[in-house]
Amino acid sequence: MRERGMWQKFRSSERRPGGRRGAVRAAAAVATLGVMTTGVPASPAASAGAGPDTVRQGLSSLVRADGLPAALASVQDREGRTRTYTAGVGDLATGSKVPRDGQVRIGSNTKTFTAVVVLQLVGEGKVDLDATIDTHLPGLVRGEGIDGRRITVRQLLQHTSGLPNYVEYLGDDVRYYEPRELLDLALRHKAHFAPGAKWEYSNTNYVLAGLLVQKITGRPLAEEIDRRVIRPAGLRHTYFPAPGDVTIREPHPKGYYQEAAGAPLRDGTELDPSWGWAAGQLISTNSDLNRFHAALLGGRLLPAAQLALMRTTVPAGEPFASGARYGLGLVSTPLSCGGVYWGHGGSTTGYETRGGATDDGRAASVAVTTQPTDKGTMKRVERVVDTALCR
Repeated sequence: MRERGMWQKFRSSERRPGGRRGAVRAAAAVATLGVMTTGVPASPAASAGAGPDTVRQGLSSLVRADGLPAALASVQDREGRTRTYTAGVGDLATGSKVPRDGQVRIGSNTKTFTAVVVLQLVGEGKVDLDATIDTHLPGLVRGEGIDGRRITVRQLLQHTSGLPNYVEYLGDDVRYYEPRELLDLALRHKAHFAPGAKWEYSNTNYVLAGLLVQKITGRPLAEEIDRRVIRPAGLRHTYFPAPGDVTIREPHPKGYYQEAAGAPLRDGTELDPSWGWAAGQLISTNSDLNRFHAALLGGRLLPAAQLALMRTTVPAGEPFASGARYGLGLVSTPLSCGGVYWGHGGSTTGYETRGGATDDGRAASVAVTTQPTDKGTMKRVERVVDTALCR
């Protein structure tokens, strides 16, 4: 499918967080914008003392060698001590510094928040994972090869429903979308496979999960995520943008996108994020994501039974790293030093995020300010997370 204009960055995002197009260096974008780069620091700053640091080196390489405008990281050790890092520039037009632990759009990490709310409702006896979506949203899910009487809540959360991904069918009209509009985009197309037959990533699953939450609770999804997840986890810099809110509230690096392969980077920081909704609308920081994952794995957000269900996985393919397995809105990724870390990752207009936490209390999150345009760069972003958790 040809991708162009503003929606190109949307289509490449939550469908394939790793990106797909040829690399364009930030320096080239700066030249296109007519900005002097002399004196703009490309090396990262850390909150701890000087000296060799593999995370610092990894971020610096993402800026210098891969041409990403900025890279940010937050790393928490087993004792809860945290280091934050920045590299590059926060604004290509001005060369301003990257805000330490700045807010970014976290894309599909939102899915984990949505899944936590659904699993809380399971623990409260209000939702049965093996009940069909039609049980709570009767008649809503119908299409060619699509029948909500055959798709379970578990299959939505684990991406085994066979539902088409609405992101594939977004047009060029950048505007506010109601969740039902997003669902309808998907339902105009035939099922990709029978429910439960295989695994395939689709944002449509989580739009339906969000609609389920609203039907069961009688409250907006944003309020439920705030009440049930954000506040209990102590996340002070995480929020679900209100309808019509195109800004990022707190200090943040600007996010960039390309209209076509080889094209200059353009500022995509301010936009209507409603196309992501329950699948990708949240804004947060690296340190808040670490705090969220630590709270989740530490049993502070879900009862033990529901956390175990969340961590019951199946093999996952793209857009996740080799060896990744998908649970119920939570992904396990192998570590080079042994074991796994649990998180999700997200890709959305202008920002890419990767990270998670281990069972022994380590946590790391990395954000970059454009979607990497080749798989090699994406692997290097993921390698910084691995380095942070294994060092």
